[in-house]
Amino acid sequence: MKRIDKAEKIGNILDDLYPETPIPLNHTSAYTLLVAVMLSAQTTDKKVNQVTPRLFKYANTPKSMASLELKKIRDIIKEIGLAPTKAKNLKIMASQLLESGGVRPDWDFLESLAGVGHKTASVVMSQWYGLPAFPVDTHIHRLAARWGLSKAKNVDMTESDLKRLWSKDVWNKRHLQIIFFGREHCPARGHDLQSCLICGWAASKKRIAQES
Repeated sequence: MKRIDKAEKIGNILDDLYPETPIPLNHTSAYTLLVAVMLSAQTTDKKVNQVTPRLFKYANTPKSMASLELKKIRDIIKEIGLAPTKAKNLKIMASQLLESGGVRPDWDFLESLAGVGHKTASVVMSQWYGLPAFPVDTHIHRLAARWGLSKAKNVDMTESDLKRLWSKDVWNKRHLQIIFFGREHCPARGHDLQSCLICGWAASKKRIAQES
């Protein structure tokens, strides 16, 4: 089966399973979403959602974050992976936003902020501003390879492959659908590919043998 046909079939399955795609990270503004996505790197969304209520109680704006002591930020988010580095970046980013007028839908600007990479910027652009983007994390990268949609060596190349397979109007929901499916049906370890709703027909025999 050609990749484009495989993508169409996978898209239909995902649309049936997840007609609604709520954003898994709790937030109330572009800024709080940006902070939550920054914190989510190498950490589960569940853990981020447990930590951010207290953080946002003290600092839900760039001004309030910039005014917090670094130690206070670090103590609040200490359960999050890479907390010391993330705390430092949050404080620097807040100062950058104060100097530049706040969060805005500009790729170059967002990616220039401390601790904000392309994936984080993509989430904010797609999920807050509604602009077409296809954020690809390690989970989507893994599933794209497992399903035979990409042979890319890194997330940037996988993003390019997936953007070619699906039209812009579905990018914003498709990346979330893939994340939801991975969590609920297609885990990284201990997964029976042959019985999977997608892997069962999309994964190659070689891939199934490798993971069995």
